[in-house]
Amino acid sequence: MTAIQLESASVQSNHKATLPELGLVCITVSKEVRFRTMTRTRYLQLSENERKTALKSIYTDNLEKLNSALTFCQKHSIKLYRMTSNLFPLCDMEDEIGKNLLEEMSTNLAKIGSRAAKLGIRIVLHPDQFVVLSSEKRQVVENSIQILKTHAHILDLLGLPRSAWALMNIHGGKSGRSKELVEVISQLPENIRSRLTLENDENAYSTLEILEVCQNAGIPLVFDAHHHICHENLSSYDDESVVKMFYAARETWKNPDWQLVHISNGKDAFNDRKHSDLITDMPSCYREAPWIEVEAKSKEEAIAHLRDWWKNKI
Repeated sequence: MTAIQLESASVQSNHKATLPELGLVCITVSKEVRFRTMTRTRYLQLSENERKTALKSIYTDNLEKLNSALTFCQKHSIKLYRMTSNLFPLCDMEDEIGKNLLEEMSTNLAKIGSRAAKLGIRIVLHPDQFVVLSSEKRQVVENSIQILKTHAHILDLLGLPRSAWALMNIHGGKSGRSKELVEVISQLPENIRSRLTLENDENAYSTLEILEVCQNAGIPLVFDAHHHICHENLSSYDDESVVKMFYAARETWKNPDWQLVHISNGKDAFNDRKHSDLITDMPSCYREAPWIEVEAKSKEEAIAHLRDWWKNKI
């Protein structure tokens, strides 16, 4: 199992104490990692030259900030980074200004991807909620595929592998359409399908339902324990079904050492769907998880807190 040496602690034992790799989600709670954006409304108010100038400035700054995020992760021994899905805003516009700019910047993107590889930092992506491959509306499905194509192209420009190592994680979307979801996934371009993972959610798809989709589609399941306990109205992360689903999800990964799971805690109650600032409760089976994305509002502070919390339990 991939693991990291506990920070700032000398563990007095005959074995090396290790933890799963804990992942930072997009930004830091400090202002150290922040990205720029632009609305579509504002963009359409600009002339063609103004659009190119504005996007070039944003893309250049955001690429530099992505590099800074890698530096931050290196400094804090974080080996997993979820890249923002809005790194290059409006790059899929019909005028193709953003798309052309990315091609012009391809060498710089490749350098960032190469640096991540050298640092051993795994970059993953979670496209936004507009990606619904199971929608009943064909236009929504087509738009979703186009969004995924754009993201996959960016990952290609970064030189990231076409595998679940550099995954793009989405939810199942429209409930009751598992068969249609599997069919759409089977027809996706290779640079999307090879990276695609699905995640259980709190409403539309239970863990068991999305597990069956993943099994039929031949793609990995990213298990989210908090979504699971909310969907099933459970009172403990160590409920038998949490353990069962965690290991069932592992079976969907061709390389079990790449298995990624999510963790969050309820803000005001155990089953609260809103995320808390820190992680104070974890499934015991998550000690066996190679990679964990920490979905807590306090970001890097939550990662540090979780490491200390876990350290005291060793």
